[in-house]
Parts: sequence; C-alpha cells; structure tokens
Amino acid sequence: MTMSTPTLQQAAVVQNPGENAIIALKNDIPVASPAKNEVLIKLTCTGLCRSELRAVLAWGEYNPIIGHEGVGTIVKAGPQVSESLLGERVGVKWLYSACNECSVCKRGFRNHCPQQLNTSRHVPGTLQQYVIADARFLTKIPEDVADEVAAPLLCAGLTMIGALSKLDNELQAGDFVVISGSGGGLGHIGVQIAARIKELRVIAVDSGYDKRALSLESGAEAFLDYKTEDVIARVRELTGEGAHATIVVPGTAEALKIAPNLVRNMGFVVNVGLPPNNLDIPLSATLCTARGLTFIGSSVGTEDQLTDLLQAAAAGKIVPSIEVFDFSAVPALIEKLGQDAITGRAVVTLPQ
Repeated sequence: MTMSTPTLQQAAVVQNPGENAIIALKNDIPVASPAKNEVLIKLTCTGLCRSELRAVLAWGEYNPIIGHEGVGTIVKAGPQVSESLLGERVGVKWLYSACNECSVCKRGFRNHCPQQLNTSRHVPGTLQQYVIADARFLTKIPEDVADEVAAPLLCAGLTMIGALSKLDNELQAGDFVVISGSGGGLGHIGVQIAARIKELRVIAVDSGYDKRALSLESGAEAFLDYKTEDVIARVRELTGEGAHATIVVPGTAEALKIAPNLVRNMGFVVNVGLPPNNLDIPLSATLCTARGLTFIGSSVGTEDQLTDLLQAAAAGKIVPSIEVFDFSAVPALIEKLGQDAITGRAVVTLPQ
C-alpha cells in the first residue's frame, strides 16, 4: 500500500559549485522510489544549515540537492519496511545511515560511525518535495512539536546538545561556558540548552543588536560583541579565571584562535564549526600541555539526545527562533548564510 505520488517534483539544485555557484529552482526532478530499508517522505518544510555552504563552495563532494533538516510524512515503504509506517510524521537528519557493526556504533554513537552516509552529501537532501530516507534512522516527531519548530532541532539543536553533552562529566550547574556565534541558528539553541537544561552560566559572543537580543532572550547572562569589545578581557572580568569551557560555533580561524584564551586552566574547548578543510587548529601544543587544556571535536549528537531535545521542545523549554520562508527564497537565503546575515534559523516550506 502506498499513497499517490507524482513522477516529477520541485527541488533546489546546486549548479557549478564554487565561487560561481548557482542555486537553481527546478520543477523536473524525478521522484525516486524507495529501495530496501528505505521510505519515501513528502516534506512540508526543511531548515537551512550554514554547513550547506560547504557544498555550494565546493569544499567537499556533496549531492547537488542539499538540505538535512526535513520534516514530513512517509508516503511509500520500500522492501523490508513495515507499511505501518505510512502516514508517520518524521524528521530527516544529516545521518542517513550507519553500519551498526563498528565499535563506535555498538557504543551508541552511530553519529560518529566511520562508514556513515549523510543526507545532502552521499544522498539527495531535503530541498525537494519528496526525499528518500533510511527508515532505520528516522526520528519520530512528537505531536506537540510543529514541523517548522522540529526542523532546526534535527541538526542545529542536535549539534549543540551533542557538543554540550561532551561536558556532562566535566562541568556542573553554575559553571561558566562561552558560546561563540550565539545569535545564529546553532548558537541560540545552544544557549537555551546550556542555560535551561544544563543550568550553566552562559556568556554569549556574537555581533549586532539582533543577535544580542536573541542571545539574552535565550538565557545568556552576558553578551559580548566581538567587533567592539575585548572578548578575552571581558570574559576574565566576568569569570575571574576564565570560563570552564567554550563552544566554538563559527567555522573561522579567528574564533578558533581566541578560544583557548577564553577558558581557565584545565578548561575545555569544544569545536562544532566546519571551516575549510585546509584550516588547522591554531592551538599551541606547549600551551595545551602547560595549561591542561582539552580540545574536543563534536559533530551531531545521538538519537537519544535528539529525543530528549524534542521532548524539551514539546514542553516549551527549548524554543528555536525561526523565520519561515517560501521555497522560492532558497537562493537568496543561501546567499545570506554566506554573509552571516541570518539571526536564528531560516526554515523553508516545500511546495504542496
């Protein structure tokens, strides 16, 4: 049993990736059929992640159809998939599939599987009306969480709860954490998780009135504008010795370079930013050793962490700041992402 689906659909396609990339809106993209373990999902919306710029700028090999924060309904089931899933409202994430057999998967961290496949990288992404997904790696969306609210939690939220979970055994309630990029799509959700769930004291770092307002509304107790303030001096003033940890969201050399100077001795630097592949960590090995610093790389979190995050959203504890746009706005929104000109998270509705 399947629901009626068209043979062609609308999609946003990255053409000529690199400096002269174009985002073309097409209406003749074939609707695929699900294979073994797969389902076809009719999407209602998708969030736009700044990491999609890696595909647009040709920083790696990606599918021409990007996007990995999709929410929709299962309309067709492939072989070895129960038809009881038809009609389920689900989320499509960066993690398309994992091997389930390696040591990392068996420890419950399929998000770090070395053999993982990723939505928008290895398989077509969510900037299309219908998307294929592996049924074993989908997320069921709670009834009390609207589609457009759930979408950014599937990546931005999951990334930040994953990063903060790296500190669960190291920090305690009342400790200081600096979150750079605090007014962006990932950052403001990270501020909410840190302040409202982890009960940490958040120092937010970003620039501009709108991002200041969003950071403080999200639970930061202080906001530092990196364009007009001495961030290192102000963090020391607010914390005495430096923060216990910092989460680096921007994928820039400047954000990485300043990070070790924001934390106290035996502090933690957690990086989630995705800079160009040729950018190395600007961290002195001698400094790291002498001060007992720990540098941690963090990708998206686990499915259990996402479940907890969605429940927090259902309870109104986590409220992503979103602006919803029509599908036709995708090219302009991608350009704004490149200019760091979006506060909060942009969500795009798919044509119905």
